[in-house]
Amino acid sequence: MKAVDFRGFSEKELSEKIVSLKENLFRLRCNKTLGQLEDTSVISSTKKDIARAFTIQNEQKKEA
Repeated sequence: MKAVDFRGFSEKELSEKIVSLKENLFRLRCNKTLGQLEDTSVISSTKKDIARAFTIQNEQKKEA
């Protein structure tokens, strides 16, 4: 996702999205360990999405 997509979320939706991204990252890491993950670049893009979401969340907190 792009930062523009995250900016449309409310604070609650953004928090839920962060939780779901973290759960997805956990599943991806487990699949990598088990050898079931074909495209390992998904892990790094998920990490970047989490960082983007945290950045937007912090921006929203500073504005309030």
